[in-house]
Amino acid sequence: MSQFTLNGVARSQDQQGKGASRRLRKENLIPAIIYGGNEEPVSIGVKTNELVKALSNDAFFSSVIAISIDGTEQEVIIKALQRHPAKGFPLHVDFQRIVRGQTMNFNVPVQIINEETSVGKKAGGVLTTLVTDIEINCLPRNLPESIEVDVANLAIGDSINLGDIKLPKEVTLVTADSEDLNRTIATMQAPTVETETEASEEASETAEASEE
Repeated sequence: MSQFTLNGVARSQDQQGKGASRRLRKENLIPAIIYGGNEEPVSIGVKTNELVKALSNDAFFSSVIAISIDGTEQEVIIKALQRHPAKGFPLHVDFQRIVRGQTMNFNVPVQIINEETSVGKKAGGVLTTLVTDIEINCLPRNLPESIEVDVANLAIGDSINLGDIKLPKEVTLVTADSEDLNRTIATMQAPTVETETEASEEASETAEASEE
């Protein structure tokens, strides 16, 4: 489990709102909030350069993060990120406190392994991944950076469902009902082959169009 550290400053009531947030960003601070853990929510600002650097690492989104505020460190996970719709830079972040010894729900990325050497790929199949992350429950100390999905034995026409995934020890899936386990994670599809007739028809149509 990767460990990231951010430095933050507490925000007062008069430092909140859209206008205050814009001023905060001019001071190279990104508005954020920390909530959960049986404590009151705290509005903070985190250093822009530190946050942008952390966001460039995919592991940041599935790791325990240490935020230092006025000499006091809090352990959190990122729960929501608001970005500028056009420029993509962070506008606001929601962090949730973790409580050691208590399990929590986490969203972690799915990592496909052995795609190039899989049975279906060798037969010319095309792997389609339908899910990029899944929700799990575990203790913070057992939080994996990603969940591996092995497609080595996936033949053309086969698929892997959520219930097929092998999870690390002491990690469980978060599902609404048993039907969720049938959700397709990845599927190996047959290649799309253009027939000779279709190809010649397209060529004829192109030639006719150019003559016109």
